[in-house]
Amino acid sequence: MSSRALRRLKGKQRGQEALDMGSLVPGEEQAAEVEEEEGDSAPQPISNSSNQKAKKNKTQKNLNNIYELICEAENEVEKEDTNAVKPEEKGEEGREKSDSGDTEKRIPQAETGAAKSAAVDKVKKKKKKKKKKTTSGDTQEEAAEDIDALLESMEQLGSLTLQSDGCGVAGSRPVLHVEHRNLNPETELKRYFGARAVLGDQRPRQRQRQFHRSTWMTIPKDTWPRFSRPGISMTLLESRAGLQFFTLEHSRDYQQVQFKFMDAVESMDPNNIVALLQMNPYHIDSLLQLSDVSRIQEDQEMARDLIERALYSFECAFHPLFSLTSGTCRLSYQRSENRALYLALYKHMMFLERRGCPRTALEYCRLLLSLDPDGDPLCMLLLIDFLSLRSREYHFLLRLYQEWEVHRNLSQLPNFAFSVALCHFQLSQQEGAEPQERDTHRDKADQLLQYALIMFPGALMPLLDLCTVQPDAAVSAHAFFGHRSQLGQPPALAELVGLYVGRSHMLWREGGVLFWLEQNVAQVLLRVDSNEPLVEDCLNKRKERYQSPSRNIHRHVILSEIKEATSALPLDVTTQPIMGFDPLPPLDSLVSYSRPERPSVGASNESTLSLFFRSLLPNFNLQGGQRPEDDLEVARAGRELNQEVNRLMVAMRDMLANIQFQEPPREDNPDRDEEEWD
Repeated sequence: MSSRALRRLKGKQRGQEALDMGSLVPGEEQAAEVEEEEGDSAPQPISNSSNQKAKKNKTQKNLNNIYELICEAENEVEKEDTNAVKPEEKGEEGREKSDSGDTEKRIPQAETGAAKSAAVDKVKKKKKKKKKKTTSGDTQEEAAEDIDALLESMEQLGSLTLQSDGCGVAGSRPVLHVEHRNLNPETELKRYFGARAVLGDQRPRQRQRQFHRSTWMTIPKDTWPRFSRPGISMTLLESRAGLQFFTLEHSRDYQQVQFKFMDAVESMDPNNIVALLQMNPYHIDSLLQLSDVSRIQEDQEMARDLIERALYSFECAFHPLFSLTSGTCRLSYQRSENRALYLALYKHMMFLERRGCPRTALEYCRLLLSLDPDGDPLCMLLLIDFLSLRSREYHFLLRLYQEWEVHRNLSQLPNFAFSVALCHFQLSQQEGAEPQERDTHRDKADQLLQYALIMFPGALMPLLDLCTVQPDAAVSAHAFFGHRSQLGQPPALAELVGLYVGRSHMLWREGGVLFWLEQNVAQVLLRVDSNEPLVEDCLNKRKERYQSPSRNIHRHVILSEIKEATSALPLDVTTQPIMGFDPLPPLDSLVSYSRPERPSVGASNESTLSLFFRSLLPNFNLQGGQRPEDDLEVARAGRELNQEVNRLMVAMRDMLANIQFQEPPREDNPDRDEEEWD
């Protein structure tokens, strides 16, 4: 008889005895039920091998996932019609089974082992189907949630370790925080036009795209040449006070290419740079110089593509510890190898601003400023306010002004004096703000704008001129805002004012802004006529300061190409040669390798014809003097060539001397032969 029949004879039912918690082991419940069903339908003789197999099956089920067993148990309970099985009954059954193992023996019944295997296979198939149903629908959602959670945790961890000069509260993001997703202009374009409009044509081509290394600053294009390391590497110099100082290095092969590039620049022929770039498609200085040539020829697409290729080459050479977003990585502009990265980032930023992506350009401006916030070699502080207003990042601009005003005196720069006031005015015009907050921003805007007009009165008339606004007669005739104020300001201040007015005048063309400016100009005239002490104080500050601008400001003005600012450059800057790949290098530059000196041949007392032959044959020497060559054969060949050229020059001189031009006869000559000119 089976164990169930024995329990019925004894008068015991399931669930009548106390529950033993030790008997509730996951995996044994289902094994006990399977054994009971098998005992009722297919009993077999007791043997040691069958007991060992049963124990093995139990241990294998115990190793399964406990959550899967719970789900399977719940599904099996729902399929029962009577719903009579309870956890207490299962625990009682398991306890009785373990107790009756020593006293009771199962009665064998005649049945083959095929029924047992079929029942077990049926149970396993049901489990697999249930597992697939429960897990297949949630795998994608769970994977997406796990990725989002991982990215958020990484950003939170990175924000705690970021340090910079403008960091105020511990644990918050620093003011120069850079985000990887904002370095991609497609992120901003998607926000303006939608992902379908931006990536509509690119999606079908991604399957056939070549493999490129994933980068943050640029997206490799299939039209680019096959990338091979050009010979640039990055090295970690030192780590000090939580900052990492890196530098770029050139290999010997890259140095030889650099020497050839210098020769191509001195030849004043862009075709030589093109030929060099065909042999070395990822040479940085050649890409920068040829980009300037393409931009001058109004080929903006080619110019932008060359800059992106240079940035891709740089990013492939970055050190594993160099981070674009940490804010703790530094690159010295004094080293000549590092300057190309600064210039490539700056030119890429300006292309993005002209393309209509000011938010992405602002992110690159932060990146450039974070590489050297103390030195600021490209003077990003003269540009970051304009990009903040263009991208409507008003709170960022106010935070930068509040945190850096103490140690950088940003209010003494004309661009910050006017831009912060305009920022408060724009915040006061937002519809979603509360009335009290809007009034506060408006009062602050009036106060800051009046101070800016008193401190920099020479900026008003050029600003109105570029905005095509005719000033009031009382304003133009007043001595404080007239032409006398522009002529009396120091040269350095005139350069800064011209830079701001030429770049940001488009922000003042709105009707509401011009009306607000007109009201504050009238208030400033009243304060000037009343002889307030602030007017005299600002006059003394203008005389004492802004005497000798730094070399960084001149470099920024040259790169900006704003005519209002370039016209104010001093003569010592405009008279010296300026190279596009390295404009105004620092006076304390650190050079790791130098270009070998080329043997120069004296060109004194030479005629124009001699210079013409020298341009064709650089080794030509009219005097016929022996050049110090190491190889005698080369020297002999050079002398013979010079002799042949000298003979050719003599023949040309004789030919030019014997040429006689016959004057045509005049029309008033009566003896002219009529058929002479027929």
